[in-house]
Amino acid sequence: PVVVADLVDALDDAVVETFEAALTDLESRGAEVVDVSLESVEHAVQAYYVIAMSEASSNLARYDGVRYGVSGGYEGNWNDSFARAREEGFGAEVKRRVLLGTYALSAGYHDKYYKKAQDARAWIERDFDEALSEADVLATPTMPALPPKLGESLDDPLSLYLMDANTVPVNLANLPAISVPAGEAEGLPVGLQLVGPKFGEHELVRVASAVEG
Repeated sequence: PVVVADLVDALDDAVVETFEAALTDLESRGAEVVDVSLESVEHAVQAYYVIAMSEASSNLARYDGVRYGVSGGYEGNWNDSFARAREEGFGAEVKRRVLLGTYALSAGYHDKYYKKAQDARAWIERDFDEALSEADVLATPTMPALPPKLGESLDDPLSLYLMDANTVPVNLANLPAISVPAGEAEGLPVGLQLVGPKFGEHELVRVASAVEG
């Protein structure tokens, strides 16, 4: 496997230690492990959420309380009715994404945010394809930190979004990936993410089986 160094740096020490132990085990069974740097991945989280929120905003615009979603009633003007339907039908996170996505797609900001996010997506895809031209699979920790414990606060949206830092680049690159257990740290599970080339699922499953074996 080729380790994407950019997705290992600055991670939780316990995650890195468990991840490296899993790679060492693979090496002991004949795998060759090397590092690669993909400069584009540092922009992946920002690009992903601009694109995802823009798409959410566009898709959820149909929830008007008439054709889709809960009814907002028929009193007052249509804008009031739409607002009531979305107030009742959407949770806080959905509303946040709709607002941010609408802003990113609005006149004067489309090129500044959405177009740049799509350009970053193309760069990420090129980076991954180039790395996979010289490797069977890429390897990263699945998450940059240990999962939150039961009862811990999940109120900070930014912290939640950053939990996706190692998985969203793969989505943007249009590549198959699999997460398998790498071990435990502090009594919590740590995942190993394996990424393959397009239509490379067979090789992914083979390497994943070796990790779990």
